[in-house]
Amino acid sequence: MKEDKQSLQLKWVKKLVQIKPNEVAAAVLSFVFLFCLMVAYFILKPLRDAQVSDWSDAELSSVWTITFLFSLFAVSAYSALVSRINFRILVPALYFTFALVFLLFYFLTISDSGNEDIQKAFYIWMSLFALFHLSVFWSFMSDLFNPEQATRLFAFIATGSSLGAIVGPSIAVLFTSQLGLSNLLLIATILLLIPVPIIIYLENQKRRSILDQDHHLEPAELNLIGGNVLSGFKALFQNHYLLLIALFVLLYASIGSFIYFHIKNLLAVYDEESRAQIWAGIDLSVNILSVLTAWFATSRIVNRFGLALTLSLMPVVMIFGLLTLSLFPLVSIAMTVQAIRRAGNYAITQPAREMLFTKVSRQDRFKSKPVIDIVVYRGADMVSGWVFTGLTQGLNFGLSAVAVVGALIAAGWAAISIPLGKRYDNLPQSSSAAAIIVDSDEAGHL
Repeated sequence: MKEDKQSLQLKWVKKLVQIKPNEVAAAVLSFVFLFCLMVAYFILKPLRDAQVSDWSDAELSSVWTITFLFSLFAVSAYSALVSRINFRILVPALYFTFALVFLLFYFLTISDSGNEDIQKAFYIWMSLFALFHLSVFWSFMSDLFNPEQATRLFAFIATGSSLGAIVGPSIAVLFTSQLGLSNLLLIATILLLIPVPIIIYLENQKRRSILDQDHHLEPAELNLIGGNVLSGFKALFQNHYLLLIALFVLLYASIGSFIYFHIKNLLAVYDEESRAQIWAGIDLSVNILSVLTAWFATSRIVNRFGLALTLSLMPVVMIFGLLTLSLFPLVSIAMTVQAIRRAGNYAITQPAREMLFTKVSRQDRFKSKPVIDIVVYRGADMVSGWVFTGLTQGLNFGLSAVAVVGALIAAGWAAISIPLGKRYDNLPQSSSAAAIIVDSDEAGHL
């Protein structure tokens, strides 16, 4: 009876998330991988965001400019490493390095917590971490699953992001006063070590599966990506499809920057610890919505309406949200627009955007994707930050006027979503996409 009940539950879950028996182990471990990354991030995110209200718009724009320059260096260094280091070593080493750097910040913080240079360095590192860890994660996922699997499974895997976005800020809200801000760094360090053995296991499963099949990839191709430090930039500018993805990301990031500056200025009246708890509380409340959306809606939206409509959904919502903010420039409206934007990103836009990379070559996936996710994204932050500063401090625009500018940017974002989604539908499956085939007994056991 107990086994029948468990079997019924397993069938219900598989039907709900559209997962096949041979994919359970890989999908669940990928879910746990992303969950740990996002819990760590959302523990640290309120600490980062709490600092910025003490800075002017120009100071924050300057920090974003430095972040962009570091992003250029970081993506070039990563591209060089991908070309020269065994991939099975590179990815776990990357996350291990993130953990070590956060441990360093922990010691720096407890030795001199009020040092503004340390705070800004932490902000810059956190900004790189926020993009790099997800970019590498989704590159890894795109290499594990083929386009058909991605359509069904990425939304489920992305739910790990949403759940992590609930657990992480919950820890910050409930335990900041007891643990202190610096001790949260230690928790994040431990969480960032958990994915390392998961990566090794999934990579071994992928290699075993490919080599057991009559697959044209050679073993050497699974280790080194090839190319050189500029391969990602070169491929981006030579591929119209990748350029469309880059433009999509640029406009998306610009909308986020505009809303972020609004909220940063509204919270300037609070002390740093209160800001951290407020940011964490916002994270907690808004990301509950993304769990339900990702679990029940995203894959079905893609399957029923296509990727073009899925990609354009949030841009259209943001047009109406920002126009509403221009008519009613209230704190509650700004928070609501931010909540909708972030929930829609984690649950709909992010998994839909990552599906786009399942139809590019393996080198483009690991070389050009970090360029888009890091350099383009942070470049958008830098430009939009200075645009916001110019509008507010240079032209003395109020919140209503800036919100209208944001709505125009969202309209441009919506305009390129349709052709991007249609381009995806017309492209053939990448020859390097590989499905994970796991023994059904092992999958059923998990």
